Parts: sequence; structure tokens; C-alpha cells
Amino acid sequence: MIPYGRQFIDEEDIKAVVEVLRSDFITQGPKVKEFEQRLADYCGAKYAVVFNSGTSALISAYMSVGLSEGDEFITSPLTFVATANAGLHLRAKPVFCDVEPDTGNMDPDRIEELISNRTKLIVPVHYAGHPADMERIKKLADKYKLKIVEDACHALGAEYKGSKIGSCEYSDATVFSFHPVKHITTGEGGAVLTNDEEIYRKLKLIRNHGITKDPSDFVEPSEGDWYYEMQALGYNFRMTDIQASLGISQLKKLPEFVRRRREIAQLYRDLLSSIDWIELPVEKPYALNSYHLFPIRVKEKTMRKKLFDYLRSKGVGVQVHYIPVYWHPYYRKLGYKRGLCPVAEDFYSREISLPMYPSLQSEDVKYVAELIAQAK
Repeated sequence: MIPYGRQFIDEEDIKAVVEVLRSDFITQGPKVKEFEQRLADYCGAKYAVVFNSGTSALISAYMSVGLSEGDEFITSPLTFVATANAGLHLRAKPVFCDVEPDTGNMDPDRIEELISNRTKLIVPVHYAGHPADMERIKKLADKYKLKIVEDACHALGAEYKGSKIGSCEYSDATVFSFHPVKHITTGEGGAVLTNDEEIYRKLKLIRNHGITKDPSDFVEPSEGDWYYEMQALGYNFRMTDIQASLGISQLKKLPEFVRRRREIAQLYRDLLSSIDWIELPVEKPYALNSYHLFPIRVKEKTMRKKLFDYLRSKGVGVQVHYIPVYWHPYYRKLGYKRGLCPVAEDFYSREISLPMYPSLQSEDVKYVAELIAQAK
């Protein structure tokens, strides 16, 4: 079976992890700080804080910008449920914005009508690795004094108008995921990047039970080197040195990973462009797509399941991204109804994600394309 995505682990990665396992620190140690610094440097941000998952990173990012009970936040329904769930955990309400029909990203023209006096935050999702139109979204956020957290779990290595996603040039914070199918992996893991020192300090507290050991942050006089203070209600969202060592090793390969993903995307385009019953993903002039996914769409909805089942039967592990979040039973119980975001629903009904990962062989890409050509 050719999967739709998978990690790439080599001997260098294994060696890095083994070195940590043989060291004095396997949980909180020097590798966490090193990974954070390297990640911030790569993206062009001042600060990075790593977490034990992309979901915990999302929750912490929302908390750090002040999202709380009774607030509303605007996000996309075309995403994994964690994007919206993170706000529900804080007792805030997700408000779903419809998407652009070509990129699958939040449509900036549809945001303003959703803003209320309870709106605190906008969470654009860089679907499949294609950046959302952040400059337009930031203008709206500034107009209404709203915070922006980018869900960039698909978009490490992508660029918007020449700036790396994660630079936070157009946002208060950016969230990444290091799940095995993402651009780099730490097994499970995530990160929040920011240029705001106050957000950075809050993130570090939230990650570590609300505890600080930094004397400059203490409310009370220190009683000795053992002293620490719990200053907020936080969580154990910490990444280990084991995971961070893998992340450091993987980050060195990221430019090549992105280059190869873009090369595979171009090969798909060359092979599939003559098939008139499918639509291929776009790349807008302002974007450099890092292609976490390669989402094609059939023009006839009835063809989606037929093509999906056919490719699976031939050993191609295609997937669909995503069922609109508010379609899930839990959200239906909260009062969300189908029809809320018709463009996103149409996108979902016609989408299939083809295999996309750096070690995917060109011969396999050609095999997938040949199957699609034969399918109708």
C-alpha cells in the first residue's frame, strides 16, 4: 500500500535519539531549548515554545492570547477537529467561516460578517500547506482589535509574500504540528511561535503546570535554589529531550523535504493536467505551498467514492481532508447545522488527497496518475 503520507527517518535521526537516551537528560533538558531556538531561527520569529502535541500547542496558543469562557473565535471548518476543539476546551465558541473554492482556506471576504462583540480571535488554517491570505486577514483583525493565531500544522516550510510561515509577521502566534505525516516529526509534538514576549512567557507557564523557576518572574522572595512558583493553572504539555533531539535532526532536512514535496506536486500536475474531470490544487501568487497534502477534487460528486474505492483497491492509500468540523455528532449536539458553510461542504464532497511525502518515488506518482486516468 502506498500511504497518503508518512515520516522519513534515517540513521542520523536514530543516532540523535540514541545519544539523548544515553545522556543525563531524557525529559526536560538542553535539547528542548536547542530545538526551540533552531525552529525560531528557521521561521524568523523571536520565540518558539515546543509542546507534546499540536493540540496542546493550539490550546496553549489560544490561552496565551486571552481566549476564555464566553468568547467567540472565527476559524475554518475545513480542518482537523483539534483547531475548533482547542477553543471548546476553554469554553469559547467556534464560529465557522466559509472557504475559498480553490485553496480551501478561510475566505477573507466572509470574515467581517461573522465578527460580533464577543469575538476575540481569528484562527486561519493554512490548508494542505497553502498559506491563507494573511495580509487581508490581519487588516480585519486590526480594525476590530482581534488576535490572530495561525493554525500552520500543514504549513511548515511554506511562505507568504516572501516570509516564512511562522515568522508571525501577520499574527500574534503560529502553531505547528510534528505528527509523523507532517513536514518534520518528533513522533507526537507541536510548537507555538511568537514575537510577543508576554505571549512567550504565558506559553512557558501553561506548558509546565503554570510553574516558573525564573527568579525574575517571582512574586515572592526566593527562599533558595529549590524555590519555584505556580502562578497560573497550567498543564503538563511538555516535550521531552528525546522528541526534541529527533526534531533537531529532522529540521536539518526540512529544506530538502519541502523541495521534494514541491517536485512531486509538479510531477502530479504534469501527469494529471490533461484529465478534464478533476481539479488540481492551486498556488496563488502570494504563496509558496509546502504541500502537506496534494488535494485533487472531482468535478462530479458522485465520482468521489468511486475513485477513492478504486485507488484503495489498487494499493493507493488515498484519504479525504476534511469532513467539515460542524458535521460531527458532537458539534451537531451543540446546535451547528449542515449548510453553514456551503463552499467548504462542496469542497469536502469532491476532495481526495493523493500520496504526498518526501520519500515517495516518482514511479509511484506515475502509477497513481495512470490509475486516475483509467478510473472513469
